[in-house]
Amino acid sequence: MQQGCFVYVTDINDDLGNAVASSLGSRACFLRLDVRREEDWQRLAAQISNQGRSWNILVNNAGITGFENGSERHDPEHASLEDWRSVHQTNLDGVFLGCKYAIRSMRQSGAGSIINISSRSGLVGIPGAAAYASSKAAVRNHTKTVALYCAEQGLNVRCNSIHPAAILTPMWEPLLGSDAGREDRMAALVQDTPLRRFGMPDEVAALALLLASDDATYITGSEFNIDGGLLAGTAATPAVLNDS
Repeated sequence: MQQGCFVYVTDINDDLGNAVASSLGSRACFLRLDVRREEDWQRLAAQISNQGRSWNILVNNAGITGFENGSERHDPEHASLEDWRSVHQTNLDGVFLGCKYAIRSMRQSGAGSIINISSRSGLVGIPGAAAYASSKAAVRNHTKTVALYCAEQGLNVRCNSIHPAAILTPMWEPLLGSDAGREDRMAALVQDTPLRRFGMPDEVAALALLLASDDATYITGSEFNIDGGLLAGTAATPAVLNDS
């Protein structure tokens, strides 16, 4: 918004969506959107067009882990087909539909940037969250497909993916709790992260802002890890072998 953009906040939670939009000021508004429903995307596109605006930037950020309604097992052997489909509907179908309608709008406006929020789980296997990892890996690949398609079509539309690891969002709150053991649980969850801390939402937003900006006009089809070094390897000091 500081760069002059008008921001549309979308969600299925009207109260939360309106609150976020209100906190952003007069250059933002809330529009209801269920990312799983194509008719919702069609309505969103019509609403934006009717307001005399176009899509210049889209951030596909909606996602679920599958654990929201309880701690059912989500490994490849025990995950239910219902849970598998539910996770993919939000995490993958939502991105597919968002890209589809963004391309159509950006084709008319002449340029644009699509930013898909994947996950570090889209780059490695996660035995305990099979559906989540699968959906985020598909987001990574679809990002590259969209980027190549737009280039092939001669469109000035870029598409990139961001792959966060442990970012301190409300999604973590049920696991972290608010009692005296919260700090210990936080430390345990990031003990394998070289920077030894959670990332913050503002850090992800800063990367998205860069990818949306004119400073990134030669970047498309790329993936960006924001994981505190988690996928870089190990921060452990190599052992010194004594040959004597």
